[in-house]
Amino acid sequence: MLGSLDSTSRDQEEEDNPAADLQHQPQQQPSPEFPSHSVSQQTIHMRQLLVSCAELISQSDFPAANRLLPILSSNSSPYGDSTERVVHQFTKALSLRINRLHGPRSVLMTMNFSYPIAAATANAATINPNYDIDSSLQSCYLSLNQITPFIRFAHLTANQAILEAIQVGQQSVHIIDFDIMHGVQWPPLMQALAERSAKTLHPPPMLRITATGHDLNILHRTGDRLFKFAQSLGLRFQFNPLLVLNNDPASVALNLPSTLTILPDEALAVNCMLYLHRLLKDDSTDLRLFLHNIKALNPTVVTIAEREANHNHPLFLQRFVEALDYYTAIFDSLEATLPPNSAERLAVEQIWFGREIVDIVAADGENRRERHQRLETWEVMLRSSGFSNVPLSPFAYSQAKLLLRLHYPSEGYQLQILNNSFFLGWQNRPLFSVSSWR
Repeated sequence: MLGSLDSTSRDQEEEDNPAADLQHQPQQQPSPEFPSHSVSQQTIHMRQLLVSCAELISQSDFPAANRLLPILSSNSSPYGDSTERVVHQFTKALSLRINRLHGPRSVLMTMNFSYPIAAATANAATINPNYDIDSSLQSCYLSLNQITPFIRFAHLTANQAILEAIQVGQQSVHIIDFDIMHGVQWPPLMQALAERSAKTLHPPPMLRITATGHDLNILHRTGDRLFKFAQSLGLRFQFNPLLVLNNDPASVALNLPSTLTILPDEALAVNCMLYLHRLLKDDSTDLRLFLHNIKALNPTVVTIAEREANHNHPLFLQRFVEALDYYTAIFDSLEATLPPNSAERLAVEQIWFGREIVDIVAADGENRRERHQRLETWEVMLRSSGFSNVPLSPFAYSQAKLLLRLHYPSEGYQLQILNNSFFLGWQNRPLFSVSSWR
């Protein structure tokens, strides 16, 4: 049985915190319909202004678009309600797009338009095609993991799928984790493996994790923490860091067979948490090569989590409207679960989600990285590469429901099962999906 690792502070990356077990609860069926909620006229009006501005930009009518920016700016704030905050982020992104396409600097950028936390991060993401995730983003990831259920839901569900795919008595387990970040996903699985071995009187398996990342120092620190945690459980453990040069996931796709060592007696699990969309560019060549190479490894299980949104539409206006709907739901969920003065909420909105919004709205071509797709699109690509869907278990569903009930009790979060996959959403908007493949 798996627990969820609780990120309790920004310096958690230097701590070894055991995971708390979630107790089994009877399975509950998701509601087939979401409740309706009223939307204020001000919210509708600001949304219409944002879409109008985006439409003018798509028509290259930059003077008219520029005239809307001060209106949007004066009705937005990074410290206001969820509508004001999301308008603030999208107004900033639209201004950056105008700057890039039209120049000179838009009227908004010549005003005193303050975005206190994310200014350097957002501008760097748009201007510099080699922009890298810095320490502030790494810290923000831990906050995201703590204050929202999205990452923990993905980790918990993927871990349960991996645990169920590994046979009792398996002597060796190899996990390939693409972009491991701080490795917060794995202590609960380690604990579950150790507990299952104790209950079944089998020796615990040798656990090997091959982890990709773009910062070798962070990879080494992550490996050290996981090694110490494995030692505390009596697990044999090996950590293999795999550096992604220039933060280019495509290099992994091209060089995957030569960079991995797969032993014949080990169960192989491939973990892709919010990763596949990074392999998409204006075509799907790199992604298809990656999936082909993964399939050739003959994994026992492949776990995938992705955003449930189409932010890869070739038309800017379609991409903008989709992103506006998606992040409005995200920001609404944050408002319902966190106080307005929450520093963690502000950081996650400004740095993490703000960076994504800037990428989707202001960037184009090779510089655009946040190319999220809905699960139905991933399903087509995975099946065409020879993968078949593995149903997630009723127990995994009960664990996800319990995670929400214990840590995120707001009624707005909704968990659904569709096509053997899990979807976590807010109100009537699915936001994240988790699926299992082989």
